[in-house]
Amino acid sequence: MNKYLACGVCLLALHNSAHALTLPASPVTAPAVDDERVDLNTPTTAGSRLNLTALQTPGSVESQTGAKIRERGDASVQDAISRATGISRIGTPGDGGTSLQARGFTGQSSVMQLYDGNRMYTGMGTSTFPVDTWAVERVDVLRGPASVLYGEGATGAVVNTLSKKPFTGDIENHIRLGYGSYDHQQQALDSGGSLTDTLSYRLNLNRLRSNGFIDRGDSSSDFVSAALRWQPADNLSFTLASDYGDQRPQNYFGTPLLNGQLHKSLRDKNYNVSNDTLHYNDQWTRLTSEWQLNDNISATNELYYLKNQRRWRNAENYNFTNGQLTRSANFGIKHNQEQVGDRQTFTFKHRLFGLDSQTVAGVEYNRIRLRLASNSPFDDVLKNGQPIDLYHPAPAAFQSQDPFKPVFATTTKTVAGFAENRLQLTDQLALITGIRRDYAHIDRDDLRDGSQSDKTLTGNNWKAGLVYAITADTSVYGQYATSTDGVGGLISLSPGQQQFDLSTAKQTEMGIKQAFWDHRGEWTLAAYHIVKKKLLTDVPGDPDLKQQVGQQSSNGLEASLDLQLPNAWQLQANAAIVRAQYDDFKQDVAGVQVSRDGNRPVDVPRRTANLWLSQAVTDNIRAGAGVRYVDARYADMANQNKLPSYTVVDASVSWKALHNTTLGLQLSNLFDRTYAVSQYNDGQQWILGEPRSFFVTADYTF
Repeated sequence: MNKYLACGVCLLALHNSAHALTLPASPVTAPAVDDERVDLNTPTTAGSRLNLTALQTPGSVESQTGAKIRERGDASVQDAISRATGISRIGTPGDGGTSLQARGFTGQSSVMQLYDGNRMYTGMGTSTFPVDTWAVERVDVLRGPASVLYGEGATGAVVNTLSKKPFTGDIENHIRLGYGSYDHQQQALDSGGSLTDTLSYRLNLNRLRSNGFIDRGDSSSDFVSAALRWQPADNLSFTLASDYGDQRPQNYFGTPLLNGQLHKSLRDKNYNVSNDTLHYNDQWTRLTSEWQLNDNISATNELYYLKNQRRWRNAENYNFTNGQLTRSANFGIKHNQEQVGDRQTFTFKHRLFGLDSQTVAGVEYNRIRLRLASNSPFDDVLKNGQPIDLYHPAPAAFQSQDPFKPVFATTTKTVAGFAENRLQLTDQLALITGIRRDYAHIDRDDLRDGSQSDKTLTGNNWKAGLVYAITADTSVYGQYATSTDGVGGLISLSPGQQQFDLSTAKQTEMGIKQAFWDHRGEWTLAAYHIVKKKLLTDVPGDPDLKQQVGQQSSNGLEASLDLQLPNAWQLQANAAIVRAQYDDFKQDVAGVQVSRDGNRPVDVPRRTANLWLSQAVTDNIRAGAGVRYVDARYADMANQNKLPSYTVVDASVSWKALHNTTLGLQLSNLFDRTYAVSQYNDGQQWILGEPRSFFVTADYTF
């Protein structure tokens, strides 16, 4: 890959023409419209802090509008983003259902998720903002290492969700009522506009209720997003935003396999305890200041406060052995987390070596406090689990031999300095570089034995990429980037994990992007190679000890296509293939050291593909249908337990019955496929996707 990158750069440098790339102007805040479209000339928030478009970015970037996400019926950002190129869902109740896979790397320690450009540090693997898709304006994705932009924990990809913002003009209101399968109900409001000449607002409310597709599968979600923007001058603005989410998701840890096989008759069974609990409460407040000092210098500051509260009380493992199903792993866990942070950036337009240049530089500070309580060491009342009836499981109460009490508290302080530059080498060739240094100090207090531990970690990352504009609508690029990941969740590292450094990764990538057919079509193609080192691997003879010598890698191809066809047809398609493997990794199995070299990492599909075809049938009727394909994945490091591939078809239709009233119908899993989205308990339980369902909506604007 390095050889091809070097050759490509040489060829690009020899090519010459008169076309010049120009930096985009700052985006204007405006209300969302149903036919809003993002393309290769839309500035992306995930791939750079320089407000570059996809054509100007030396990396794989992709965007989806909130309007399109809601039109397709995607209930969560994770549902929506799993339609993006090469990304798949792997979430479970233990991580808030939010974990993703990208480019062969999995989980929240390798695929970072941002909200309005801000990182939410995850305690014990849980981060659940944004709560739903109602208040989403857009979702941007950068595939590949992004630590140089956002810090440790972004080797596979970074996903940035942008919330709806205040806009100027007349006040607009949008109300939605929805009802569907499993008594699924929605009541939502979106309101925004100008209050005065200098003051504007945006308010979003969303209430969701459902009985769920499993027994005792009730769920509820309430979300409030409010923002107030004050612009005392043309070059100065302040935005105060606050979001609140309270969720009780369907408490479902999967359907157990019987002798390694899934039985569809168990699809709706709930094997959890009677007093199960799964509760997330999130509050996020931020103050953003934007100041255009002059034509060449601008400054942005973001001050924020995040509070998370989590509660689990469940029997999480269901094992079928010798004809008997048992329920075990009675886990009671609670954690409270607070994050206070500030990020200050300055953007400069200037000359460097006599060439046009743009630079963004900044500093970032976070303080995160996490407190955890549980019933560890999680000893069940019955050592071998509680026997339960396979077809009529009795929902007995939660039981544990161990008391529920505080376990530990941590305080993590992080400081980072970063810079990114775009240098216009010629009219067609631009160099984009970036550097970042992260410093993190973790103090941990054991609240049971009184012991203390601390660790200081540092991360240094950089990137360099060349973008060559062959024409105004076609660019090729090559990039080298590094990243760092924690060996576990940074703010919840155990004393043992604190002894290790951050894992390191590096990527080389080449690609091409083109708009054609008078901008009615776009396509992208990317090839990459990633190597991640310093994985924890077992020490021979002692399964309680680890050493940091492991390595894994991935190679892949990704392609996407977007076409505006005649007769108001639109086609969006993408496909990805990845070859991911452990290069140097050993696992202790019953005291024996077993090599996993050459095995595919857990939860990584070799191939994924998505397609969505839609048409404006008339001026008032729009219909669409799509296909999602995810290849088979392994549930264990030994590559013995496999989740089968799946193909799911969804559809939607909307009718603008009146000038301000639209009726919609969304159909999910049209052919009622039984498929596993993810797995639990080392693949002994499959978390199944929702059966065929419908959802009817009525939208009214005034």
